[in-house]
Amino acid sequence: MKIGILYSRIRQDEKLLLNELRDRDHEIEKIDVRKHQFGLDGTTADVDDLDIVVDRCLSTSRSLYATRFIDHYGVPVVNSPETADVCADKAKNSLALDAAGVPTPETKVAFTVESAMDAIESFGYPCVLKPVVGSWGRLMAKIDSESAAEAILEHKKVLGHYEHKVFYVQEFVDKPGRDIRVLATDGEPVAAMTRSSDHWLTNAAKGGDTAGFELDDTALDLVERASDAVGGGLLGVDLMEVGGEESGDYTVHEINHTVEFKALNGCVDIDVPATVVDWLETKANEATPEATQ
Repeated sequence: MKIGILYSRIRQDEKLLLNELRDRDHEIEKIDVRKHQFGLDGTTADVDDLDIVVDRCLSTSRSLYATRFIDHYGVPVVNSPETADVCADKAKNSLALDAAGVPTPETKVAFTVESAMDAIESFGYPCVLKPVVGSWGRLMAKIDSESAAEAILEHKKVLGHYEHKVFYVQEFVDKPGRDIRVLATDGEPVAAMTRSSDHWLTNAAKGGDTAGFELDDTALDLVERASDAVGGGLLGVDLMEVGGEESGDYTVHEINHTVEFKALNGCVDIDVPATVVDWLETKANEATPEATQ
């Protein structure tokens, strides 16, 4: 198999993936999106003979556009640009989950400070304000009072990018000091972990403690349905337990399309990069002409 890796920086996650691919003697074409151009009829990157391309771009904008062009050239890419488009935007993510009947936190979107304030007041305090595009828990705010809401909304109002004029307000879910990250391939869980912290943000990127987690039947069903809702692929499905630990009741608050897995690989017995490459080999084989005859 000859596999392309779209990237802008090689992190530990990419190193784990590259090492596994090399151990299996796969050819690798590393495509630094910072150094290439993507035109309507081709790209300066060498993609013509690739069996599959894996998007590992750190930047959301580069990810969305590069995968769209790669797909335009007829080269199989994971995740698909359609999946990336839904997962990269929290509002589209929420809409997709709700349309599929997957439980997800109550959410409202507003476009002015006044309307956003009304949305916040309708939830009561605390509630959560998130950027529609973003990762690692950045620019997320737990709003505990009217004065805090007014200050945060005013700050967002004067920020330049149009996305800051989209106010994404969500109910505050009283989770038991942790959430659950599931790495899944087309809805099939590879492994899962909890991310725990005394802070309301439990992301591993924010310093949350990680530990392996055994999914029950309810969680397994939600992961599959959530994956289907956004088009499948290599995804990080994030769940919160509603009603306390081991309640068996969950809500899916986000799906990530360029999911990191180094923390997961370090806290479970499963060889995560090996399982991911198993899946990539299957996807590449399915995409070959011989596989469709």
